[in-house]
Amino acid sequence: MSKYVNPYTDFGFKKLFREEASKDLLIDFLNTFLPEKHRIERLEFRNTEQLGPSEADRKAIFDIFCEAENGEKFIVEMQNAKQHYFKDRALFYTAYPIREQGIRGEEWQFKLQAIYFVGILGFEYDEREERRKFLRDVMLKDQDGDVFYDKLRFIFLQMPLFTKTEAELETHRDKWLYFLKNLSCFDHIPTILREPVFERAFETAEIAQMNTNEQVCYEASLKTYRDNYAVMETARTEGWDKGRAEGEAVGKIEGIIKGKIEGKIEVARNLKKLGVDKKMIAQGTGLSIEEIERLE
Repeated sequence: MSKYVNPYTDFGFKKLFREEASKDLLIDFLNTFLPEKHRIERLEFRNTEQLGPSEADRKAIFDIFCEAENGEKFIVEMQNAKQHYFKDRALFYTAYPIREQGIRGEEWQFKLQAIYFVGILGFEYDEREERRKFLRDVMLKDQDGDVFYDKLRFIFLQMPLFTKTEAELETHRDKWLYFLKNLSCFDHIPTILREPVFERAFETAEIAQMNTNEQVCYEASLKTYRDNYAVMETARTEGWDKGRAEGEAVGKIEGIIKGKIEGKIEVARNLKKLGVDKKMIAQGTGLSIEEIERLE
């Protein structure tokens, strides 16, 4: 097993950035992408499960949802598997913190706090070679390219396109991206990352420092990650990109994914019987606490 967690797993990502003890790591990471006037000094985690206005409306479950002391809100998502409508999903997710800012009564004048969506992607959504960019920093602009509204911002990081080596790292942002891209491959802390914030991050990510329950949940999360990766590789190598019948391919992959979901449920059920904390089970399997509570 690797010395450090894989940050692309649900458990590993939240271990690094979603715990109170590692909140300073999240602040430091986010600040590398924010303009000076929006830099975070303190933040609070918010409920990651967002409900619609009625029982019938779809809910959203974020990986990380937090709020800075000035009221600005941040959604941070780690997404490994390619989705056709990931940009649509990102926009849909931002609708929740927009809507919740509405104040009842006649005095509210529709002033909103800034909302940031940060997507860390384990895939490339840019199909055409000439449009491939590692970083997409998106705001609403007018027909002349001038910023029209700067309080809704999307930051997409296509991690496969980050290829800098240790010798090529120039900025603090570069170092964070290099850390995330290679964490599970490190067996020691590289010299260039010998800074207090990264030493804290390595300490947080070290598997040997976890208790037994955390290690069990990480193993479950790692298995889910590997299974999902195998599904996508199977789809790719068996001819999705070579013109196979779309319906046949989709049906096959949906069947595999259904099996993986059932496997996650079984893992969660067994962990629950062992008395493992529900929040830890959720981190390890990707299921919501509500789904875990319903398991018999």
